[in-house]
Amino acid sequence: MRFDLADLHLFLCIVDAGSITAGANRANLALASASERLRNMESAAGVVLLERRPRGILTTEAGEALAHHARVILRQQEMLKGELQDFAVGVRGTLHLYTNTAALTEFLPGRLASWLADRPRLRIELKERTSADIVRAIASGLAEAGVVSDAVETEGLQLQPVAKDHLALIVPRTHALAQCDKVCLAQVLDQPFIGLSQGSALQDHIDAHARSAGGLFDIRIRMKTFEGVCEMVAHGVGVGIVPLSVARRCRRRYPFQTLLMADDWARRQLCLCFGDWKQLSAPMRSLLSHLGANTDGF
Repeated sequence: MRFDLADLHLFLCIVDAGSITAGANRANLALASASERLRNMESAAGVVLLERRPRGILTTEAGEALAHHARVILRQQEMLKGELQDFAVGVRGTLHLYTNTAALTEFLPGRLASWLADRPRLRIELKERTSADIVRAIASGLAEAGVVSDAVETEGLQLQPVAKDHLALIVPRTHALAQCDKVCLAQVLDQPFIGLSQGSALQDHIDAHARSAGGLFDIRIRMKTFEGVCEMVAHGVGVGIVPLSVARRCRRRYPFQTLLMADDWARRQLCLCFGDWKQLSAPMRSLLSHLGANTDGF
Protein backbone atom coordinates (compact mmCIF):
# COMPACT_ATOMS: atom_id res chain seq x y z
CA MET A 1 0.00 0.00 0.00
CA ARG A 2 1.52 3.27 -1.18
CA PHE A 3 -0.09 6.70 -0.83
CA ASP A 4 1.77 9.75 -2.06
CA LEU A 5 1.46 13.18 -0.47
CA ALA A 6 -0.96 14.34 -3.17
CA ASP A 7 -3.28 11.42 -2.31
CA LEU A 8 -3.22 12.30 1.37
CA HIS A 9 -3.82 15.99 0.65
CA LEU A 10 -6.81 15.14 -1.58
CA PHE A 11 -8.27 12.78 1.00
CA LEU A 12 -8.15 15.44 3.71
CA CYS A 13 -9.68 18.00 1.36
CA ILE A 14 -12.61 15.63 0.74
CA VAL A 15 -13.03 14.78 4.42
CA ASP A 16 -12.88 18.44 5.51
CA ALA A 17 -15.23 19.59 2.73
CA GLY A 18 -17.73 16.79 3.34
CA SER A 19 -18.05 15.86 -0.32
CA ILE A 20 -15.92 14.57 -3.17
CA THR A 21 -16.90 17.45 -5.46
CA ALA A 22 -16.02 20.17 -2.95
CA GLY A 23 -12.88 18.34 -1.93
CA ALA A 24 -11.73 18.09 -5.56
CA ASN A 25 -12.22 21.85 -5.91
CA ARG A 26 -10.11 22.52 -2.80
CA ALA A 27 -7.37 20.28 -4.18
CA ASN A 28 -7.57 21.97 -7.61
CA LEU A 29 -8.45 18.68 -9.33
CA ALA A 30 -11.15 17.73 -11.78
CA LEU A 31 -13.93 15.65 -10.21
CA ALA A 32 -13.18 12.67 -12.45
CA SER A 33 -9.49 12.76 -11.52
CA ALA A 34 -10.26 13.06 -7.81
CA SER A 35 -12.74 10.17 -7.95
CA GLU A 36 -10.19 7.99 -9.76
CA ARG A 37 -7.50 8.75 -7.14
CA LEU A 38 -9.93 7.93 -4.34
CA ARG A 39 -10.86 4.59 -5.91
CA ASN A 40 -7.18 3.73 -6.29
CA MET A 41 -6.57 4.57 -2.63
CA GLU A 42 -9.37 2.30 -1.47
CA SER A 43 -8.17 -0.45 -3.80
CA ALA A 44 -4.61 -0.16 -2.47
CA ALA A 45 -5.83 -0.13 1.16
CA GLY A 46 -8.23 -3.01 0.56
CA VAL A 47 -10.93 -1.28 2.59
CA VAL A 48 -13.67 1.32 2.09
CA LEU A 49 -12.53 4.72 3.32
CA LEU A 50 -15.64 6.80 2.59
CA GLU A 51 -19.36 6.13 2.55
CA ARG A 52 -20.94 7.91 -0.43
CA ARG A 53 -24.30 9.44 0.40
CA PRO A 54 -26.68 11.66 -1.61
CA ARG A 55 -25.68 14.74 0.36
CA GLY A 56 -22.01 14.06 0.78
CA ILE A 57 -19.67 11.54 2.35
CA LEU A 58 -18.97 10.04 5.76
CA THR A 59 -15.61 8.58 6.78
CA THR A 60 -15.52 4.96 7.78
CA GLU A 61 -13.48 3.86 10.79
CA ALA A 62 -10.62 3.08 8.42
CA GLY A 63 -11.08 6.49 6.81
CA GLU A 64 -10.84 8.20 10.21
CA ALA A 65 -7.58 6.38 10.86
CA LEU A 66 -6.22 7.44 7.47
CA ALA A 67 -7.30 11.05 8.03
CA HIS A 68 -5.50 11.13 11.39
CA HIS A 69 -2.23 9.78 9.97
CA ALA A 70 -2.52 11.96 6.87
CA ARG A 71 -2.66 15.07 9.05
CA VAL A 72 0.41 13.93 10.98
CA ILE A 73 2.36 13.14 7.81
CA LEU A 74 1.48 16.41 6.06
CA ARG A 75 2.28 18.41 9.19
CA GLN A 76 5.68 16.70 9.39
CA GLN A 77 6.22 17.43 5.70
CA GLU A 78 5.63 21.13 6.34
CA MET A 79 8.05 21.03 9.25
CA LEU A 80 10.63 19.33 7.02
CA LYS A 81 10.15 21.95 4.30
CA GLY A 82 10.61 24.67 6.88
CA GLU A 83 13.80 23.13 8.25
CA LEU A 84 15.28 22.61 4.78
CA GLN A 85 14.42 26.19 3.92
CA ASP A 86 16.25 27.27 7.08
CA PHE A 87 19.33 25.43 5.85
CA ALA A 88 18.96 26.97 2.39
CA VAL A 89 18.81 30.56 3.64
CA GLY A 90 21.47 30.04 6.27
CA VAL A 91 19.60 30.16 9.57
CA ARG A 92 20.14 26.50 10.53
CA GLY A 93 23.11 24.14 10.42
CA THR A 94 26.72 23.92 11.58
CA LEU A 95 29.50 26.10 10.16
CA HIS A 96 33.12 25.00 10.42
CA LEU A 97 35.37 28.06 10.63
CA TYR A 98 39.13 27.55 10.70
CA THR A 99 41.05 30.16 12.67
CA ASN A 100 44.51 30.92 13.99
CA THR A 101 45.09 31.44 17.72
CA ALA A 102 44.93 35.23 17.76
CA ALA A 103 41.64 35.33 15.89
CA LEU A 104 40.20 32.58 18.08
CA THR A 105 40.97 34.36 21.34
CA GLU A 106 40.87 38.06 20.47
CA PHE A 107 39.05 38.84 17.21
CA LEU A 108 36.17 36.38 16.95
CA PRO A 109 34.43 36.20 20.35
CA GLY A 110 33.02 39.72 20.36
CA ARG A 111 32.09 39.61 16.69
CA LEU A 112 30.49 36.16 16.67
CA ALA A 113 28.29 36.78 19.68
CA SER A 114 25.78 39.15 18.08
CA TRP A 115 25.67 37.19 14.81
CA LEU A 116 24.95 33.90 16.57
CA ALA A 117 22.43 35.49 18.92
CA ASP A 118 20.34 36.46 15.89
CA ARG A 119 20.49 32.89 14.52
CA PRO A 120 19.49 30.52 17.35
CA ARG A 121 19.38 27.47 15.04
CA LEU A 122 22.92 27.88 13.74
CA ARG A 123 26.04 26.39 15.30
CA ILE A 124 29.67 27.28 14.70
CA GLU A 125 32.55 24.89 15.23
CA LEU A 126 35.84 26.77 15.51
CA LYS A 127 38.92 24.79 14.49
CA GLU A 128 42.28 26.19 15.63
CA ARG A 129 45.04 25.73 13.07
CA THR A 130 48.14 27.59 11.91
CA SER A 131 47.52 30.03 9.07
CA ALA A 132 49.48 27.82 6.67
CA ASP A 133 47.36 24.78 7.59
CA ILE A 134 44.17 26.78 7.10
CA VAL A 135 45.22 27.90 3.63
CA ARG A 136 46.03 24.32 2.65
CA ALA A 137 42.66 23.10 3.96
CA ILE A 138 40.74 25.74 1.98
CA ALA A 139 42.80 25.21 -1.19
CA SER A 140 42.16 21.45 -1.04
CA GLY A 141 38.43 21.87 -0.43
CA LEU A 142 38.51 20.56 3.14
CA ALA A 143 37.33 23.91 4.53
CA GLU A 144 35.17 26.74 3.22
CA ALA A 145 36.88 29.65 4.91
CA GLY A 146 39.12 30.73 7.77
CA VAL A 147 40.81 33.61 9.55
CA VAL A 148 44.56 33.73 8.95
CA SER A 149 47.60 35.99 9.13
CA ASP A 150 48.50 37.93 6.02
CA ALA A 151 52.06 36.60 6.34
CA VAL A 152 51.01 33.28 4.80
CA GLU A 153 51.12 32.38 1.10
CA THR A 154 47.52 32.10 -0.07
CA GLU A 155 47.90 29.90 -3.17
CA GLY A 156 45.49 32.00 -5.23
CA LEU A 157 42.77 32.26 -2.57
CA GLN A 158 40.94 35.44 -1.59
CA LEU A 159 42.55 37.26 1.35
CA GLN A 160 40.79 40.24 2.94
CA PRO A 161 42.26 42.11 5.96
CA VAL A 162 39.84 42.69 8.85
CA ALA A 163 42.03 43.53 11.87
CA LYS A 164 45.62 44.25 12.96
CA ASP A 165 47.39 41.40 14.68
CA HIS A 166 50.93 42.61 15.49
CA LEU A 167 52.91 40.45 17.88
CA ALA A 168 54.80 41.85 20.86
CA LEU A 169 57.47 40.61 23.22
CA ILE A 170 56.59 41.03 26.88
CA VAL A 171 59.34 41.08 29.53
CA PRO A 172 59.51 41.67 33.29
CA ARG A 173 59.94 45.33 34.22
CA THR A 174 63.44 44.62 35.58
CA HIS A 175 64.57 42.81 32.42
CA ALA A 176 67.64 44.08 30.56
CA LEU A 177 65.50 44.72 27.44
CA ALA A 178 62.74 46.53 29.32
CA GLN A 179 63.87 49.97 28.12
CA CYS A 180 63.93 49.00 24.45
CA ASP A 181 61.15 49.97 22.06
CA LYS A 182 61.64 47.17 19.56
CA VAL A 183 63.34 43.80 19.49
CA CYS A 184 64.01 41.04 16.95
CA LEU A 185 63.27 37.42 17.67
CA ALA A 186 66.95 36.48 17.31
CA GLN A 187 67.76 38.70 20.31
CA VAL A 188 65.70 36.64 22.73
CA LEU A 189 66.24 33.05 21.63
CA ASP A 190 68.59 32.53 24.58
CA GLN A 191 66.08 33.87 27.10
CA PRO A 192 63.90 31.73 29.41
CA PHE A 193 60.59 31.63 27.54
CA ILE A 194 56.95 31.27 28.55
CA GLY A 195 55.24 29.32 25.78
CA LEU A 196 51.67 28.52 24.88
CA SER A 197 50.39 24.98 25.33
CA GLN A 198 51.13 22.17 22.89
CA GLY A 199 48.85 22.38 19.86
CA SER A 200 48.60 26.17 19.93
CA ALA A 201 48.65 27.40 16.35
CA LEU A 202 50.39 30.64 17.37
CA GLN A 203 53.11 28.82 19.30
CA ASP A 204 53.72 26.53 16.33
CA HIS A 205 54.03 29.65 14.16
CA ILE A 206 56.50 31.30 16.55
CA ASP A 207 58.54 28.09 16.93
CA ALA A 208 58.85 27.83 13.15
CA HIS A 209 60.33 31.34 12.96
CA ALA A 210 62.66 30.55 15.85
CA ARG A 211 64.03 27.60 13.89
CA SER A 212 64.42 29.83 10.82
CA ALA A 213 66.41 32.24 12.99
CA GLY A 214 68.73 29.39 13.94
CA GLY A 215 67.59 28.53 17.45
CA LEU A 216 65.01 27.04 19.77
CA PHE A 217 63.30 28.55 22.78
CA ASP A 218 64.29 27.58 26.30
CA ILE A 219 60.69 27.01 27.38
CA ARG A 220 60.31 27.01 31.18
CA ILE A 221 56.58 26.45 31.18
CA ARG A 222 53.66 26.34 28.77
CA MET A 223 50.42 28.15 29.58
CA LYS A 224 47.00 27.51 28.08
CA THR A 225 45.96 31.18 27.88
CA PHE A 226 47.57 34.50 26.99
CA GLU A 227 46.65 35.73 30.46
CA GLY A 228 48.66 32.88 31.94
CA VAL A 229 51.69 33.87 29.85
CA CYS A 230 51.34 37.49 30.97
CA GLU A 231 51.14 36.53 34.65
CA MET A 232 54.25 34.34 34.42
CA VAL A 233 56.21 37.12 32.70
CA ALA A 234 55.06 39.67 35.29
CA HIS A 235 56.50 37.44 38.04
CA GLY A 236 59.89 37.28 36.31
CA VAL A 237 59.68 33.66 35.17
CA GLY A 238 60.72 34.49 31.60
CA VAL A 239 59.71 36.39 28.47
CA GLY A 240 56.81 35.72 26.14
CA ILE A 241 55.27 36.61 22.80
CA VAL A 242 51.60 37.56 22.58
CA PRO A 243 49.42 39.67 20.28
CA LEU A 244 49.87 43.38 20.93
CA SER A 245 46.16 43.71 21.73
CA VAL A 246 46.56 41.12 24.50
CA ALA A 247 49.60 42.89 25.93
CA ARG A 248 47.76 46.21 26.05
CA ARG A 249 44.77 44.64 27.77
CA CYS A 250 46.67 42.54 30.29
CA ARG A 251 49.26 45.09 31.38
CA ARG A 252 46.53 46.87 33.31
CA ARG A 253 46.54 43.86 35.61
CA TYR A 254 50.06 42.45 35.33
CA PRO A 255 53.25 44.57 35.60
CA PHE A 256 55.40 43.89 32.53
CA GLN A 257 56.95 45.85 29.67
CA THR A 258 55.77 45.57 26.07
CA LEU A 259 58.23 45.66 23.17
CA LEU A 260 57.21 45.75 19.54
CA MET A 261 58.75 43.01 17.41
CA ALA A 262 60.71 44.31 14.43
CA ASP A 263 60.49 41.08 12.41
CA ASP A 264 58.34 41.40 9.30
CA TRP A 265 56.41 38.21 10.10
CA ALA A 266 55.35 39.69 13.47
CA ARG A 267 53.68 42.77 11.93
CA ARG A 268 50.60 40.91 10.87
CA GLN A 269 47.01 41.53 9.90
CA LEU A 270 44.16 39.11 10.46
CA CYS A 271 42.50 38.26 7.16
CA LEU A 272 39.47 36.36 6.00
CA CYS A 273 40.58 33.61 3.64
CA PHE A 274 38.29 31.84 1.16
CA GLY A 275 38.08 30.66 -2.44
CA ASP A 276 35.25 31.42 -4.85
CA TRP A 277 32.72 33.61 -3.03
CA LYS A 278 29.83 32.29 -5.13
CA GLN A 279 30.65 28.70 -4.16
CA LEU A 280 30.41 29.39 -0.42
CA SER A 281 27.30 28.30 1.45
CA ALA A 282 24.72 30.98 2.22
CA PRO A 283 25.42 30.95 5.98
CA MET A 284 29.19 31.19 5.41
CA ARG A 285 28.73 34.19 3.12
CA SER A 286 26.54 35.80 5.77
CA LEU A 287 29.14 35.15 8.49
CA LEU A 288 32.08 36.45 6.44
CA SER A 289 30.11 39.58 5.51
CA HIS A 290 29.45 40.15 9.20
CA LEU A 291 33.16 39.73 9.96
CA GLY A 292 34.07 42.39 7.42
CA ALA A 293 34.33 40.75 4.01
CA ASN A 294 34.22 43.19 1.11
CA THR A 295 31.76 41.71 -1.36
CA ASP A 296 31.68 44.58 -3.88
CA GLY A 297 33.61 42.63 -6.48
CA PHE A 298 31.60 39.41 -6.23
